[in-house]
Amino acid sequence: MFLTALQMLFGDKIKYITMVSAVCFSTIIMTQQPSILSGLLSRTYSFVKDTGAPNIWVMDPGVNFVEENKHIRTINLNKIKGLEGIEWAVPMYKSMTIAKLPGGKTVGVDLTGIDDFTLIGAPSSTTSPLSNLKKTDAIFVEISASKKRLRAQNGDGGERALKIGDVLEINDKRAVVEGFFKGTPNFILQPQIFTLSSRAHTYAPPKRKGITYILVKTKPNYNEDSVIQSIKKKTELSALSTEDFKKLNVTYWKDNTGIPINFGISVILGFLVGFAVVAQTFYNFIHENEKYFSVLLAMGLRTKTLIKMVITQALTVGLIGYGLGVGVTVIFGLLMMNNTVLAFKFTPFILICSLFGVLTIISAAAFLGIRRIINLEPSTVFRS
Repeated sequence: MFLTALQMLFGDKIKYITMVSAVCFSTIIMTQQPSILSGLLSRTYSFVKDTGAPNIWVMDPGVNFVEENKHIRTINLNKIKGLEGIEWAVPMYKSMTIAKLPGGKTVGVDLTGIDDFTLIGAPSSTTSPLSNLKKTDAIFVEISASKKRLRAQNGDGGERALKIGDVLEINDKRAVVEGFFKGTPNFILQPQIFTLSSRAHTYAPPKRKGITYILVKTKPNYNEDSVIQSIKKKTELSALSTEDFKKLNVTYWKDNTGIPINFGISVILGFLVGFAVVAQTFYNFIHENEKYFSVLLAMGLRTKTLIKMVITQALTVGLIGYGLGVGVTVIFGLLMMNNTVLAFKFTPFILICSLFGVLTIISAAAFLGIRRIINLEPSTVFRS
């Protein structure tokens, strides 16, 4: 009987294709849009994730996200170094500033200064040795930015990617490109530049307070929460574990922008369109095939068996459409892997939620079909 159910389904090609297409469309919306949202939110803490060495970040209590550059006094660094359970503590300086590229074009950049001696906080994936940062006026530039937003201008009016040895001006100070690094794009999409902390201070406008973050590593076997409380008590600053700092970034952008709402509306609309199209089309499909179901009833099949046939048809439509939709989303994600503008992060949670959405759609469609089957009478087949 299940084979008969599938033959009935595939026999009506127009309705079958319509239903599968609707489920596929809904699946794409319910997977692609949340994946883009998830990718965007993951970029809010990309800098924190890329800075993998510390497990505690110390900052001004008013900081809500990592690019919010509120500076703290350098004296706090020595206070933290003297606390029990601290393996090391190093300064980090961050500032949004302006860089003039070869050729005269100016671009806003995210400047990061790392500890002069240990180089802790530097990006892990670089094209040149980190020791190159200790050369005179040296900077490291994010490699994708060097090929796009930080392109140098040739004398003939054309543009090219930055290369080793190019000289930039940051706040009228000389900066020489001595290496490139691969970093995760941040949420604000500002080109990232690394240099030494002492040099970063000369590039940025003078500040009364000297550093932005203090990166801390606790000693083995020391309780992280206890160290955090000690830091807060000693300095009256905010101290967060790496994971908590990530959550702070996500929460800020999620709660203070309309991005999640906009993506949520898209997902709901995709679900409703699929729901309406599949439910209506499947209902019409059952209605048009009532005579065949009546014949099967007249031949002695039980209503329970017909219900199972309807469920088989609905599941077939749903699973095929879902599979096609997920496949399209995966292909889209693969194409976007090297895209630095559009974020994309397809997680198992999104996969499960979209499957639940598709099951809801086909359950509603099956319910409408079953209602007609339950009220069906064998005599229907003998009516003209």
